[in-house]
Parts: sequence; C-alpha cells; structure tokens
Amino acid sequence: MIDAFAARLEDAWQRREPLHPLSEQGLTDVTDAYAVQQEWTSRRLADGDRIVGRKIGLTSRAVQEQMGVGEPDYGTLWASRYFPVGQTGAAAPALEFIQPRVEGEFAFLLGELPEASTITAQEVLESTEAVAVAIEIIDSRIVDWRIRLEDTVADNASYGGFVLGPWSRQLRDSDLRTVGMMMLRNEQVASFGVGAAALEGPANAVAWLVSKLASLAVPVHAGDIVLSGAVGPTVPAAEGDVFRLQMHGQAPLVLTFE
Repeated sequence: MIDAFAARLEDAWQRREPLHPLSEQGLTDVTDAYAVQQEWTSRRLADGDRIVGRKIGLTSRAVQEQMGVGEPDYGTLWASRYFPVGQTGAAAPALEFIQPRVEGEFAFLLGELPEASTITAQEVLESTEAVAVAIEIIDSRIVDWRIRLEDTVADNASYGGFVLGPWSRQLRDSDLRTVGMMMLRNEQVASFGVGAAALEGPANAVAWLVSKLASLAVPVHAGDIVLSGAVGPTVPAAEGDVFRLQMHGQAPLVLTFE
C-alpha cells in the first residue's frame, strides 16, 4: 500500500491530475501517511531531485482543531520547486501546479543544533544562522483540497514550492512573534497576519519540528532551510497573478505566476 500510494502521488505530481482522497482508499493511519511521504521523497531523489530542508504545516491552533489534531505536520523541501528571486522578483510556472495557494511565512537557515531529544525555541534561535521572509506555494494532489490529516501528510504536507527573500541576521534577532505580514494579490490586500500565528511564534514551530524529527531518528543538518508555517490565511493563485509579500521592516518579496 505504501509504495502504491507514493507511486500515485508521483504520477499526480508529474501529470498535474488530482487524486481522490487517499484517506478514502485505505490510508487511515498517520504513521503510514508519513511512510508514504518518505517513499515518495525517495522516488523524487532517485529521479534527481534534492532535499534542501523541511516545511511545517498546521501551525494554526484553529486549523489543528479543524483537522482534529494536536500538533503540526511536516514535509520535505525539494530543490526542484525552489524559485529564485531575480531583478523583478521570482516567477513560478502556473502550469506546474494543480490548485496552488500561497502563504507568507519565515524561513530559518539552521546552523549546528544541540544534540538533544528536544530543543527549545531559544536554542533554535541561538543555532539559527539567519532568517528570511518567504512565500510558500502549497498545492494538493487531492481533488478539490478535500483532505484529512492522512492525505496532507502523505502528500508531503501539500508541498508546492517556495521563494526566499535575502537572509538576514538582523531579522533573526527580532521578536518574530510581533512582526506583521501583509500579502497583496495584484495590488489588492489578500491576507494579513503576525508571526505569533505560527504556533505562537515561528521559533516554537521550528523547535517542534527538530524535536519531532529527533524522535523519529531523522537527521537535521546545518544548512537546512526550514519554512516555519503560515502567519496569515492562504490565498488562491492562478496564472497571471502577482503576489507581493510585505513584512514589517523587510524589503517586499514578489512572486509572479506565469
């Protein structure tokens, strides 16, 4: 079952055709869903992709209650869906996605972490090289986003892609909980929020991730990028849309869906 679900997700990724919920086809255990995610990642690596870090989802308490869970989930950042910033911003090919949405969040560039089974938010900040403003593209291989927890976990936490602003040591030293965010779509305000929306602080979310991975014997390396979770509501995206993410005190980050 694990291999079959991973193969179906890879096919959906390649063909841009959504699947019926896996949770309606026998995937009813979160541990199995993470096994599907890992198998799918192995297939991506065998096809030449690379792991550049991790992403955290379900960091909002309200969303956790909606999904009936008591903690976030996580996925893997694949290099093939990193969209670099050029002179006019970043560009993502709209046809590579099925039903994309965008989120504003913070990215952490990890340094050497303490060797411990758990880690605190303060230890995360002390071990972080820099922080950047980030736009995450989320996408679902499940038709109409009709997902349960098992579906999004297996689907690599609904990974679509990501864009990073410049790494900043000054931003790392800021109280990220209080940093405000506004997302504009085609120059109209589409989403706003504050850093505390991500598990009451982005560093808390990263601490959860590192501790969770340690409990599963999954290594975290210096140089890994971690997307710490949305700080405002997601915004649907379509071809031609231009998104401008503004974080207090930071240069705007622009993403165009071409």
